[in-house]
Amino acid sequence: MAESTTSTLSHLITPLIQEVLYVSSERSIMRGLVRNFKVPANSGKVLQVPIYPTVTATAPGEATDLSSTTVTTTSQDITLVENGIMVELTDLSRATSETDVVRDLGRLLGEAIARKMDTDLTALFDGFSTEVGDGTAVTNAAAIFNAVSSLRENAVPNTDLACVVHPKIAYDIKAGLSATFANPNPGVGNEALRSGFVGTIAGVPVYETSNMSNTGNAGEYKGAVFHKDALGLAILNDLKIEIQRDASKRSQEIVATAVYGVKELQDTYGVELHGQSSIQS
Repeated sequence: MAESTTSTLSHLITPLIQEVLYVSSERSIMRGLVRNFKVPANSGKVLQVPIYPTVTATAPGEATDLSSTTVTTTSQDITLVENGIMVELTDLSRATSETDVVRDLGRLLGEAIARKMDTDLTALFDGFSTEVGDGTAVTNAAAIFNAVSSLRENAVPNTDLACVVHPKIAYDIKAGLSATFANPNPGVGNEALRSGFVGTIAGVPVYETSNMSNTGNAGEYKGAVFHKDALGLAILNDLKIEIQRDASKRSQEIVATAVYGVKELQDTYGVELHGQSSIQS
């Protein structure tokens, strides 16, 4: 007997739209680990950061005049750059969608800007003059201790330090750790920071993020151990999402932008970790 079923009448049955799912993406962590500067409006596109040197005291002897010490500052210029992404949404798509597609796209674009900021900052790791590893061997806990020793040798404060590596490199670090590996400290950063938190090695919180590029060779990545003052992030306009109507095309342009700049501030305040993943080749 011929029957009319949900299969034969499928075009008459509207799909039930459920809660929107997003393709999961890495959260931004770098912004909270570097020195942040807020740039006032109408103050130019270059931010100059003055840097004072370390000075040394002497013992001149009783009743002997002290000699004047010349203090010479240096500076680093952070140039602001406009970053953005746009999606065009037609009126028909918006009118027939069963979800708030504008809100959904706004979130998607905002996350893209955050990842771009992270990628720009992690790209600065390659600029540190001091390097541990040459990209031919795995990175282990000893490499982090080595990097910290270089920072301490340069009298870098042992507070506000961080280590950031790619997840493939983090695997090797974790694989070589014993059961005594320190538990994550709940006082470190906010929830966004802790999402990529691995643990503490040599007194330094270790984070992993995929928001970095490899060197061009499979499995070869450049992370870093650095002080907060090693890198700078200058922000003129934080994430901004705007909607513009295009009547002739019956559509709306959803635009996400941010104006910021990144720069290495103090070279001796960072050490590059150059490793090769044991599980990616």
